[in-house]
Amino acid sequence: MALSKTLSTLLLAGGASYASSLAVYQDHTFYTYTPSDTFIGFSQGVSAKCEGSTVALEAMSTCPEGDRLCKELKSLQGTELEFSGIQSNMKMIDQLVSLPRPTEFDASAWINAARLIGEEQANLSHKEEKLRKEIERKKQAFRKKAPTQQALETTETCNKELELTIPYGYVSFSTNYEANIVDDKEVTVTQNLSIVNRSGVDIEADTAMFYYRSAHQYVNPIHFNPWIVSKYVPKPKRVYKKSMMRKESADMPMMSEEMVMGSIVPRSAPLVTYEDAREYKIQNLMLPSAGLPLEVKVITWKAPLDCEVRAYPYVNARAFHVCSFEPKFQIDANRWKITSNTEVINENAAGEYRDSKYNLYTKVEEDIKIIRKPIVLKERETGIFGGTARKKDGFTLTLTNKSDKAKTLTLIDRIPTSTTEEIRSKLLSISAEKKVNYKMLNNGQIEMKIALAGNERKKIEVLFEISYDKDLKVNY
Repeated sequence: MALSKTLSTLLLAGGASYASSLAVYQDHTFYTYTPSDTFIGFSQGVSAKCEGSTVALEAMSTCPEGDRLCKELKSLQGTELEFSGIQSNMKMIDQLVSLPRPTEFDASAWINAARLIGEEQANLSHKEEKLRKEIERKKQAFRKKAPTQQALETTETCNKELELTIPYGYVSFSTNYEANIVDDKEVTVTQNLSIVNRSGVDIEADTAMFYYRSAHQYVNPIHFNPWIVSKYVPKPKRVYKKSMMRKESADMPMMSEEMVMGSIVPRSAPLVTYEDAREYKIQNLMLPSAGLPLEVKVITWKAPLDCEVRAYPYVNARAFHVCSFEPKFQIDANRWKITSNTEVINENAAGEYRDSKYNLYTKVEEDIKIIRKPIVLKERETGIFGGTARKKDGFTLTLTNKSDKAKTLTLIDRIPTSTTEEIRSKLLSISAEKKVNYKMLNNGQIEMKIALAGNERKKIEVLFEISYDKDLKVNY
């Protein structure tokens, strides 16, 4: 269907017009419109209904000349025809060269003929290779826009609403987010839809709906069953004679476990569930089958923001910026583009719901260097008191601010924690030249609030003790 046609001007025989609509689900796409002719597009696996009645579809011998994809296909076919002509010329020259030589030999004429033939062969070979690449380029371009080169049409004209059911994957969409952070106090969130049409059918819809759920859902009927308590009666054991079992196994085909148990248990269709009804609506959507994403803004909103620099040295020595906020609308995807006014901070930032808020991991803090080292063996102390062994252990953290500006960060580390009373672990000390502000949390987690002046280097020592029965071996 050509994009130049305006659906609002298509009139039915009775003088009424129908609005066009598009509904994109995770498994199917439904496109309803009023056609001006029988041409559908360059698609496959499509089914059609005219006013609820199924309409047969068939391949077309030629496509409408005014259609955009038809023009691209004819351009491809023209290049293929030119390529075939080049190959025919090359074959003809090869045949001429293989003809028997004349009895009289004119060296000058043969030299000129050889030169001309060689030049023509080189010219044709160059054109052949160039056209071969052009054909492959045009084929790839067409495959991105349509699944087939075969034009499709309805076998009869539909003067009313025609509904096309388009298979999964031909029309798809995804959601993405942008976060604009200016002063670490407020975030402006913009949600976008990225829509791709490669169905081979150009779509013009007055109303388009996009659903994060399947159109075909099967819910297995469930009814209440009482939970019965009864007197236990042991089931009699079945006794099989070995000779009889061997005979049965020889005479009968292999049986499944379900058949051995007495009957085949019917398997219900898989239950598809979707917990969040996420759906989007777009008015007056022009969606050509171009294979390129169409970006559409859905909504923009603002929220208060709390940002800090964090580090988990026991996992990764790099510090990073994380910003937290309470979303006004549910967030459907966890990949973000982070900006600060017009500056791009991160094209592929991660986000997640965490502790009733949403966290954005915006960027790496390049100015802070962290080195975590275990305390060397000679500094460890192990003693036995009664029947209990006590082992002192620990690690050092060296933090360097490479920037001239002051930096603050929340550093989260850990000491071993035990799940049994036979092994105990406790923090002995956290020491540095200046007092470290820290909290000891559950499961051995240590949270430190650290301030670093410009170009400051700070070393922190963490000591802990593991106590356990002297006969035990521990691992951490």
